[in-house]
Amino acid sequence: MPVQITIRNVPKKVRDELASRAALEGKSMQEFLRIELERLARRPPITRWLGQVRDRKRAAGTRVAPEAILAEKDADRR
Repeated sequence: MPVQITIRNVPKKVRDELASRAALEGKSMQEFLRIELERLARRPPITRWLGQVRDRKRAAGTRVAPEAILAEKDADRR
């Protein structure tokens, strides 16, 4: 069941920018913000994401030296 959220004390510059973005997408401010909140809620917090990356790295049991990464990155520039 949908709920209402009220956000107070939003700076005018922020409100104006959000209103501009909503207008550029042809959406009302409410629709634009709802979509942005849903998008934000789908993304894991950075601390959880980093933990998942560390867990996968540990499970893989491999390690690549920074020098090897840089050498591969620059290999096509020679």
